Amino acid sequence: MNTAQWGEWFTIILMAFALGLDAFSLGIGIGLRGIRLLDVLKLSVIIAIFHVVMPLIGIFTGHYVGELLGDVAASAGGALLVLLGAHMIYNSLQKNKSDTIHYRSTWGMMLFAFSVSIDSFSVGVSLGMFASDLILTVLLFGAFGGLMSICGLLLGRRVGEWVGSYGEAFGGLILLTFGLRFLF
Repeated sequence: MNTAQWGEWFTIILMAFALGLDAFSLGIGIGLRGIRLLDVLKLSVIIAIFHVVMPLIGIFTGHYVGELLGDVAASAGGALLVLLGAHMIYNSLQKNKSDTIHYRSTWGMMLFAFSVSIDSFSVGVSLGMFASDLILTVLLFGAFGGLMSICGLLLGRRVGEWVGSYGEAFGGLILLTFGLRFLF
């Protein structure tokens, strides 16, 4: 494996980690309210599936947009990552987060999984504008999303609320950094 391939793997793993931090931090919030282990498993599997499907849709959208934009695609993808990272940091700093999702129902779990996976769609669009390994990317996003949601939900059962906002802010910082790297 050459240096460029290692760099691509490293970038994808860091992005998967950053997106997983969103599921982790929001999982902590739900875990703080108390959650059964069966619900942890169900919710984490649904999040993992959404973390595969949403970036996959995003990558196909990004390929299409990349063909339309041509040389501007790298700048557009970088700008999208910068905006997404800044948005995640901004959300982590908000004090009044309204959480009205009832996560124990099937629709509540789907809505929660969608809400933590929407960032994966945006990152998928950005990655679709670049050459990336499709299977590797979506599988890593799904694995990190599912595993980190399990960790967040279980940790939320044990620790305080402060960890959640720091995790989301850290994930946003990683995406913002990669976006700036693509822009410059």
